[in-house]
Amino acid sequence: MSTIFHSVTLNEDKCIGCTDCIKRCPTEAIRVRNSKAVITDERCIDCGMCIRVCRNNAKKATTDSIEKIHMFEYKVAIPAPTLYTQFKNIVNPNVVLTGLKQIGFDEVFEVAKAAEIITEYTKKLLQNDMIKKPIISSACPAIVKLIQMRFPSLIPNIMPVISPKEAMARYAKNYLIGQGMKEESIGVFFISPCAAKVTNSRMPETIHKSYVDGVISLKEVYIKLIPELKKMGEPEALLMSSMEGIGWAGIGGEGKATMIENHIAVDGIENVIKVLERIEDGKLDVDFLECLACVNGCLGGPLTVEDSFVANNRMDKVKKYIKEGAEKRPIHIYDDSVKLSWDLPLKTKQVHKLDENMNRALEKIERLEMIYETLPQIDCGSCGAPTCRALAEDIVRDIANIEDCVFMLRMKVRSMAEDMLTLAQKMPPSISRKQL
Repeated sequence: MSTIFHSVTLNEDKCIGCTDCIKRCPTEAIRVRNSKAVITDERCIDCGMCIRVCRNNAKKATTDSIEKIHMFEYKVAIPAPTLYTQFKNIVNPNVVLTGLKQIGFDEVFEVAKAAEIITEYTKKLLQNDMIKKPIISSACPAIVKLIQMRFPSLIPNIMPVISPKEAMARYAKNYLIGQGMKEESIGVFFISPCAAKVTNSRMPETIHKSYVDGVISLKEVYIKLIPELKKMGEPEALLMSSMEGIGWAGIGGEGKATMIENHIAVDGIENVIKVLERIEDGKLDVDFLECLACVNGCLGGPLTVEDSFVANNRMDKVKKYIKEGAEKRPIHIYDDSVKLSWDLPLKTKQVHKLDENMNRALEKIERLEMIYETLPQIDCGSCGAPTCRALAEDIVRDIANIEDCVFMLRMKVRSMAEDMLTLAQKMPPSISRKQL
C-alpha cells in the first residue's frame, strides 16, 4: 500500500469511467480500469485538473475540516490572498479578515504579507550572477512536481525558497511564542485555494517539517464567512499586506513584484508545459519564469468558489482600495530569525524509468517503440490509457495487454476468424470431398 499522501482523491461510487480525466492529466497519472478511474500515486502532482474536468464530481481534494482548529488553544488563520476576491461588493480585506476571527480564529496573519517578504528575498537572490537562469519560481507546488517528473534538467533553475504560506506560518509562531505562548498550544491553519498546497504541507520535500498545522479548503471557509459578513459592523484593522503581496494571487503578480524586466508569467498547466519544453531546448531567453498550474493563477484554484476571471477583476478592485489608503494594522512580526531557504535539495522523480538495469531499460524502450508503431496512434482512450504511447508503456511494464486496444483486438479476432474459416475448409487427405 502506498505511503504517499495526495490531496486529490477519487470517489469510485461517482466515477463512470468516462475517460475525461485521463485525457487532461498532465503527467498521465490516471488510467481507467473496470470502468473506474485509477490514480497512480507516484505520478500525481495534485494539480487538480481532474477535479475540474470530471463531469460527475468523482474527484475531490481532501483537506482538513475547520473543526480541527478546536484541537488548539490558540487558533491562527493564514489566508491566501485569493480569499479576498471571492465576495461580491467587498473590496476591503479587513472585512474578510475580521470575519475569520468571528468564525473561530483568535488571530489572523496574511500570506500576502509573507509573499512580499519572499519577493524581497528573491530580489537579493537575483543579484547573484552565479545563480542559474532562467530562475523558475517555486511558488506553485504542482509546477515544482511537474518539473521533478517531466523536466528534471530544470531542477537547478528552481528558486530554493520556501512558500509564502510556510514563511507566514513560521513568522506567526515565532511572534506568538515571543508573546509568551507555548508552541504546542498554537495551531496555524492555511486557507487554501489549491489541492497541491495541501499535499505540500502534509508531505514537504524541501524542508524538515511544515509549520502549518492544517489546511482548510477556501470553499469551506467561504460558506462559514457568508453569514458573518452580512451582519458585520465596523471591521478591525487587520490588514498588513500591500498591492504587491495580494497580486501574487493572480498571474504575473510575483514577476511584477520582483521588478525583473526580462520575465514571463505563464498560467494553465498545458501552457506551462509548452514553455518549459522551449526552455529545456534553449529556445527561450528569459531571466525569471513565473509558472502557475491554474488558469489565472491561484484565483483559478480548484478549491475556489468564484470564476477566476471574475475574481481577477475583484482583485484589481481590492488592490485599488489598498492603494487609496486602506486602514492597516500597526504590527511588526517579522525578523531575520526565520529561514526562507530550503533545508533539503529537490530530487528528481524517476517515474518514467522502465528498469533499474540500464541494458534492460534500453531493451524495454526499444520494445515500447515497436509496440507503439503497431498501435493505431489515434489516442482514443478506449484502452483506459490517455494515449497509444502510454498504452505501449503500460504493456512494457506488464500492467496492460496489446488486446486492450479495441483496434488490435478486432484485428486479432478477424485473424482468428480467418484461421477458423481456413481450418473449416481443410479435409483429411484420406477423405474425398465427394464422400461428404
